[in-house]
Amino acid sequence: MTKWHRKSTRSLTGARVRKNRKKKKFEMGNVFLETKIGKRNVKVQKTIGGNRKLKVLSVEKINVADPKKKTIKRVKVLSVEKNTANPHYVRRNVITKGAIVKTELGSARITSKPGQHGIVNAVLVEEKK
Repeated sequence: MTKWHRKSTRSLTGARVRKNRKKKKFEMGNVFLETKIGKRNVKVQKTIGGNRKLKVLSVEKINVADPKKKTIKRVKVLSVEKNTANPHYVRRNVITKGAIVKTELGSARITSKPGQHGIVNAVLVEEKK
């Protein structure tokens, strides 16, 4: 029996299993907030234990690490070149973890989660010749 997000509505024998309660607050999901290119805008969300998550709604500068020179620079984002999460995000300039963006230094791959960390970090990508 596989479990994905919640229990199955069927037992191992195939009998129907009825819910005994509704979802609790900590079991609820959240709406995906798309991080776009533009003036920096952050939304603060309360989490369990009195903690906070900073959800970046838009960003214009990111931290880019250069592994060869071992330096980190804050540079401007120009556009999204590739996004494996969804091909339509490229057209809409939506930034997610793993997306490849075009910056002033060159192409960079996003290593942080903009919707959870409140900051956007990236690593320069070597272009294949």
